[in-house]
Amino acid sequence: MLKKVYGSAVFGVEATTVTVEVNIDNGIGYHLVGLPDNAIKESNYRIAAALQNNGYKIPGKKIIINMSPADLRKEGSAYDLTLAVGILSASNQIKADEVDKYIIMGELSLDGQLQPIKGALPIAIKAWQEGFKGFILPAQNAHEAAIVKDLVIYGVNNIMEVLEFFNGKKSIEPTVIDTRTEYFKNIEFPEHDFADVKGQEGIKRCMEIAAAGGHNIILIGPPGAGKTMLAKRLPSILPPMTLHEALETTKIHSVVGKVKQHTGLMAQRPFRSPHHTISDVALVGGGTFPQPGEISLAHNGVLFLDELPEFKRTVLEVMRQPLEDREVTISRAKFTVTYPSSFMLVASMNPSPGGYFNDPKAPVMSSPAEMQRYLSKISGPLLDRIDIHIEVTPVPFEKLSEDRPAESSREIRNRVMSARELQTTRFSNLDNIHYNAQMSSKQIKEFCVLNHESRELLKNAMDRLNLSARAYDRILKVSRTIADLEGSETVESHHIGEAIQYRSLDREGWLG
Repeated sequence: MLKKVYGSAVFGVEATTVTVEVNIDNGIGYHLVGLPDNAIKESNYRIAAALQNNGYKIPGKKIIINMSPADLRKEGSAYDLTLAVGILSASNQIKADEVDKYIIMGELSLDGQLQPIKGALPIAIKAWQEGFKGFILPAQNAHEAAIVKDLVIYGVNNIMEVLEFFNGKKSIEPTVIDTRTEYFKNIEFPEHDFADVKGQEGIKRCMEIAAAGGHNIILIGPPGAGKTMLAKRLPSILPPMTLHEALETTKIHSVVGKVKQHTGLMAQRPFRSPHHTISDVALVGGGTFPQPGEISLAHNGVLFLDELPEFKRTVLEVMRQPLEDREVTISRAKFTVTYPSSFMLVASMNPSPGGYFNDPKAPVMSSPAEMQRYLSKISGPLLDRIDIHIEVTPVPFEKLSEDRPAESSREIRNRVMSARELQTTRFSNLDNIHYNAQMSSKQIKEFCVLNHESRELLKNAMDRLNLSARAYDRILKVSRTIADLEGSETVESHHIGEAIQYRSLDREGWLG
């Protein structure tokens, strides 16, 4: 007897429906075809034990299972429940009237318990698009999938719940969440706050500009100056994610199984801080069966690279294209996947191997040549893609011991949101541009018109600092953001002057 049940495969951040055709006939043998990987091939052992421990069994006949489309590679153990339901319905051990109306996914333990799966959200979106009645999956993933409206989500803990559901002996309570309520419940507020930071007013100003325009930033300073502390607080002044951004971010984290159990929509912007020993593939994504890397997990949030020169040069260089295009494409012989990677890069570094500037009072001295060699580990093209370079100096004791409260993240965020609103209005007719850092040369020419004084100031800076064309664009973008924070429609000379100051690493002799 032939029966069809449905599962799903995830490629990139999109799902493809997989039809599992189970045919049971006279004879002996178990044949699984349709490009399954080893985890799926081993599923018959898990299924046999799970069924036997729950009063069912795999029939002693010839079983042929085809996973269609047969030329699409399937991987992982999430098809255990799909295959088990298909075998039982084809052998008339359960009623099969409704099985083809649901997407069914889940990994089986030997006692029939269900383990969580990856990619529940993109699978649920695809199931809704294709008109399935519901989605049966492990209870741990139910909140994640329930973000999708108009699709009935059944979270189950054991295979017996599924079998009794199809036999009509037991109903399963659908998981229902209000997406908007879930979103607003979790939107406030990160644990790190700028109110905890003493001094560093100039650096806070830089962070505010970076947040307002979505600009990449690098902090250069000695150990203990507060670089990491400042970076961790950047998400607290970024505007809240829109519902669309939250859904997009949750999808990426769902694909790699990073969404917390019993959690629906991710409402806070991601902050990713990989260790400097990370590999190229782990950073940008890839592998035999491509998975998103850290830059995609930081999509709509912040990627923090601490001690930038300690990262392998090859790792840093592969970021150049994603920084420019805001997406990463991974190509294989038979397919290509594209992951979004629109993130803010925040990097920090010491100015020398010893950790200090070229200062006679420094505990550890490094020669100018050693400092230059250390800095040269970061390529010019990568630095060109970082809009703001700023030196961070240690906080003096007088500032540390002050009782006067510092400005809170909420106050800074209000100014950032006002500047972002101006940018939203400005770019309302453009599909893929939402803030100043995303502007192309065409938009820069349109929205960053300079008067004579500003033009002369920028020309002199370009000549003196020997800046590249890309650095020219970065200065204009940053100056546009500074103008937005002031509510100015035009870019004035003092906006250009401040933006030029934030190109420390372009300045000859900045080492002192």
